[in-house]
Amino acid sequence: MDAASAEISSLEQKVKTANIPDKLREIVEVRLEQLTKLTNSPTFLPEFDTISRYIDWITTLPWNMRTQDNLDLENAKKILDKNHYGLADIKIRILEYISVMKLKQEKGEGQDIYRAPILCFVGLVGTGKTTIAFSIAEALGRKFARIPFGGMGDPLDLRGQSRMHPEAEPGKIIKSLKTTQSKNSVILLDEIDRVTDMGRASIMGVLVELLDPEQNHEFIDHYIDYPFYLSEALFIATANNTTNISTAVLDRLEPIAMPSYSDTEKIAIGSRYVFPRAQVQAGIPQGALTIDEDVWPFIVRPLGYDAGIRTLERTIEGIVRKVAMMMVEGKGKSFRITQANVKEFLPQ
Repeated sequence: MDAASAEISSLEQKVKTANIPDKLREIVEVRLEQLTKLTNSPTFLPEFDTISRYIDWITTLPWNMRTQDNLDLENAKKILDKNHYGLADIKIRILEYISVMKLKQEKGEGQDIYRAPILCFVGLVGTGKTTIAFSIAEALGRKFARIPFGGMGDPLDLRGQSRMHPEAEPGKIIKSLKTTQSKNSVILLDEIDRVTDMGRASIMGVLVELLDPEQNHEFIDHYIDYPFYLSEALFIATANNTTNISTAVLDRLEPIAMPSYSDTEKIAIGSRYVFPRAQVQAGIPQGALTIDEDVWPFIVRPLGYDAGIRTLERTIEGIVRKVAMMMVEGKGKSFRITQANVKEFLPQ
């Protein structure tokens, strides 16, 4: 057996043992059989490379792989409260969503998941849209993937490109599934309102298919060119506003407003969530850095009002980094930030 035949035989064995749909296996086996007739042709190498890459993709997709849902409401409450301060109405909406999933599972309708309308968190930058989507995945015990839509201008970014094109590859949906190795992943469609004006209409058309359970059970990526069952995936969307989202897409979404944070809420978030996390990330020992309560208003609003908590996070991280450097330089082992010295620690 020559090298070419050996390589084809290896691909045949890979396809034969892979966990892929039987009909797709038959299609690929026919392609491999045709490839054996081209071993002495100058087109063999490019054709072999194309089908080899294709087989690599289809044999690593989670056609039948899924994670077990955790539909325990107490666990979900604990995770949501651990990751997010306040947002009571939003947390209740998420718990309602999980409750419906649990009831359907108890009735033996586990695969027929409650999907419509799909949650879409709408709010200004830094209000926690992305992190609450991640918390939903954590609460459910599902794998999480994020697809950024900012600047996207081509629907092929989502749908993939035909293998007829050189360097073709699948779209971001299939790539997300390969990364998570789970067909019931939580897939975040992040900032769907920020696609380019030129590609908006066609991208919204793909979103309609993705978000409609009557259509996404046979989602076809141009590269894979075979239906993939997406109905078990849980899609969550975010947007800064709904103005640039098409009516057809909005019809399949349930917009949930993410409120701006008051200074009081930011102080609670900064002291209970951001500050402890920043210390751990910077390697500062527990108790080595303290901030007086009357200092927090200066930390929360060093440069004026900000709807989200991005500025707050940057400010706290800047303080923590400065303290870390002072520790390394031997200027002390513990530090206390007061009204008298806070300006020395605030990032400029």
